[in-house]
Amino acid sequence: MSTLTGTKKTADAATTGRDRGPLRGMAWLVWRRNRAAFLLLAAVTVVVCAYCLYHRAGVLDFVARYGNDARYAEKFDEAYKPVFDRLFALSGLPALLAVFLGAPLISGEQEHGTVRLATTQSVTRTRWIAVTVALPMLVVLVCTTLVSLAFTALWSPASRLVNYGDWLGGTIFDITGPVPVATALFLTSCGIALGLLVRRVVPAMLLTLVAAFGTSIAWSYLRTRLATPHSLTGPASGDYPDIPDGAINFDQWLGTADGRLLGYGTCVDAKNEAACYADHGIVHKIVEYFSLDQMAGMQWRGAGLLLVLTVLFVAFIVQWTRRRPL
Repeated sequence: MSTLTGTKKTADAATTGRDRGPLRGMAWLVWRRNRAAFLLLAAVTVVVCAYCLYHRAGVLDFVARYGNDARYAEKFDEAYKPVFDRLFALSGLPALLAVFLGAPLISGEQEHGTVRLATTQSVTRTRWIAVTVALPMLVVLVCTTLVSLAFTALWSPASRLVNYGDWLGGTIFDITGPVPVATALFLTSCGIALGLLVRRVVPAMLLTLVAAFGTSIAWSYLRTRLATPHSLTGPASGDYPDIPDGAINFDQWLGTADGRLLGYGTCVDAKNEAACYADHGIVHKIVEYFSLDQMAGMQWRGAGLLLVLTVLFVAFIVQWTRRRPL
């Protein structure tokens, strides 16, 4: 009862817009109900940005002394592995936002019944859901953008040194550029939608966690399909061609004279490798790789796909809220 009374007071305050500050009306109400999560996210953002900027000077000094050269990756790893290992935890930030901010956003009000009180005020249901969804998404957008910019600024000067230059393996690709922003917006909207359907906080959080896990698996499959790998061809009698510095070796093949591709292990167990090559008609060794300059394009394609899905989720939330009882 006290919860309903308190909510009625805040709802009345929202509709009259009598509170001080930059926010008014529904925006102030949404901020007040979620301010603990917003402030915690803002604090994490400040800490991460400060941490990245603090260590960036040391990374720049290392690069100025040795260069962004893969030959010094082991030396760099000895000095900065703990720093980047801590920051790699940022890959879990989108899932945390979805579980602890997105999932309870509407399901919490449905579970406690306060959503009925909020929607009986003078504001329309469309305006209520628009502000309820838009403000948290805006906070997520701003904070994850700042975090991504800070980590990218730390990683970029030493792109061939961090994690031994492996930018495609998962963590670095997922927490630089537009990817963490798009992933956070997508998972948060997914959490809001699941909460709207489930109408209970804990089940919504669990389902959102499962959805985030499924998304990570699907994303791992999609990541290497966001661009066509380059290829280099060399004679079968020699070694596989060397790929450019900073590139990621994607796959290796054995090529026949008629254009067929065979697995690189085709003749591994043969007693006479040359005879095995001759029997299969193998004349080439082919290596496929992703170059570092493909990274940005791959990230923007993946982020674009996630943002389209985010728009679809938000449209679903708005339509469901307008047409069905809450």
